[in-house]
Amino acid sequence: MAALKVSLRGTAAPTCSPSPSLKSWPHISDSLSKTSAIARFPNAAVLSPPKLHLQASPGKKTRASVSATMATGGQEVLPPALTSTSDPPPIFDGNTRLYISYQCPYAQRAWIARNCKGLEEKIQLVPIDLQDRPAWYKEKVYPANKVPSLEHNNEVKGESLDLIRYIDSHFEGPSLFPHDQAKKEFAEELLSYTDTFNKSVFSSIKEDEIEAAGAAFDHIETALSKFEDGPFFLGKFSLVDIAYAPFLERFQPLLLDVKKYDITAGRPKLAAWIEEMDKNVAYKQTRRDPKELVESYKRRFLAQK
Repeated sequence: MAALKVSLRGTAAPTCSPSPSLKSWPHISDSLSKTSAIARFPNAAVLSPPKLHLQASPGKKTRASVSATMATGGQEVLPPALTSTSDPPPIFDGNTRLYISYQCPYAQRAWIARNCKGLEEKIQLVPIDLQDRPAWYKEKVYPANKVPSLEHNNEVKGESLDLIRYIDSHFEGPSLFPHDQAKKEFAEELLSYTDTFNKSVFSSIKEDEIEAAGAAFDHIETALSKFEDGPFFLGKFSLVDIAYAPFLERFQPLLLDVKKYDITAGRPKLAAWIEEMDKNVAYKQTRRDPKELVESYKRRFLAQK
């Protein structure tokens, strides 16, 4: 077996980690209920949010697995999450693996990038149960014990914003980063803002006030108004949209349910962005049922207050 090499780059936003705190909130995910439409990516097929199925493994407890249609039109059966009783995959055997959690928005970023590049058959998903994570993940794969992480070329890399850049630049498929200099600079600005944005909204939810969240969503509305050649942050779909999608996906139904606050009210650009994102098949593959996950949010996060 090749020697373990770990690369931690940059100062990206936190990944999903085991520590119980405000950062444990992102372990919950959901999806927006929108009308299905044709994706903007070639060879894409429309689908509904992934449905959970039960999949039994010999000698193992039955766990939930997810089935979703790939952007190429084929059916990708997502494997059940690995737990403390699960055996590890054949680590460092030459295959590329993306370690994720189906609930984690940081991991969802890398998952979306993988799907948008059409890499379903080249990057294997290895879901981890964050509530019952296997010891071998920390010991043999990623000492930081967080998701996402990417096993590629006998190295393991982490941090979600770094990983979406890495997947875009090191694998074939449509480019997800602009060539235009003005858009490049704005992309860097927006990627740097993601952590501030998320903390502002999380803080508003925890402190029972909405002012900080409102200002953060206003900032997003302004950012979406900068380029007129499309409905996305840089006009055309990019890594910036991937960086924000998992969090906006959660904030919209959660704030509407908990605080009766509509993040799209008075923000037509944001409303249009959400509508267009909902048409993206590669993104829709990564989502789960919103009702189930809003209830999960209430149990996990509001109980801490």
